[in-house]
Amino acid sequence: MDNNNTNFRRFFGASLTVLGVVVVLFALVAFLSEGKAVLGMHISKAESAAPFIVGMIFLVTGVNLVRES
Repeated sequence: MDNNNTNFRRFFGASLTVLGVVVVLFALVAFLSEGKAVLGMHISKAESAAPFIVGMIFLVTGVNLVRES
């Protein structure tokens, strides 16, 4: 039972890590786009801070889950 929990934590941590990297990269591309559409959305430099922060939270949480399991 403990091994199953460890595998789930590793899988969930890896998923959060990948999701975090994708969201952070999206935020960086949106920040550098200078008002152009990114994936069909117009995002200002100030608005790109929100996905960056959320992505960093996912990334750090995922890395910690993988590291502790």
